[in-house]
Amino acid sequence: MEKREKLYEGKAKVLYATDDKDLLIQYFKDEATAFDGKKKGVIEEKGVLNNKISSAIFKMLESNGVKTHFVEQLNDREMLVKRLRIIPVEVVVRNLIAGSLSKRLGIEEGTALSEPIVEFFYKSDPLGDPMINEYHARAFGWATDAELKEMSATALKVNEILSRFFDERGIILVDFKLEFGEHKGKVLLGDEITPDGCRLWDKTTREKLDKDRFRRDLSRSEPTGGLGR
Repeated sequence: MEKREKLYEGKAKVLYATDDKDLLIQYFKDEATAFDGKKKGVIEEKGVLNNKISSAIFKMLESNGVKTHFVEQLNDREMLVKRLRIIPVEVVVRNLIAGSLSKRLGIEEGTALSEPIVEFFYKSDPLGDPMINEYHARAFGWATDAELKEMSATALKVNEILSRFFDERGIILVDFKLEFGEHKGKVLLGDEITPDGCRLWDKTTREKLDKDRFRRDLSRSEPTGGLGR
């Protein structure tokens, strides 16, 4: 597989073309950002870990019937993925109250939900990824009803699989973000699934094991801080 020109560089990843028009190389960076890029830093080997974590999770999801853009892990920092037409609607699944939901509703962080909540956000860094609903997505042509339905159903299925997976390892899956895209007429799960886009808490101590450690400058003593999404 020949690596060609850079097509896109985001906050955490770079996408490169290949000699196959249907396949891209996704490179994971060590840069860390929070609060829509207002806070920046570098975490050594973060890209290596995120590539390995995301590759392992994509493989597990594929084995459970979830269709993703993942093809194979190429090396420590790169994976081969299918080229997607990105649907600009991010899907967030919440199992406990945390982040912006706690701030929006004034409910204590860590409060359990009676059932998972699915939320939609418009994928736009300049606007801070504002929360939207199905009406916005349809009216602005960001996603169709069929796509929204499939994305929601897939997100809930991923939630079941990952919640069980992490629970067996003593970790609570508090919430997570997913991105989707279209490839040859099919909606596939894309982007990555890593602690950058998930809230993960220790089941016993409730210690945060995810990007909130960077957002809130957490030491091992767990001071509180501002709420992210």
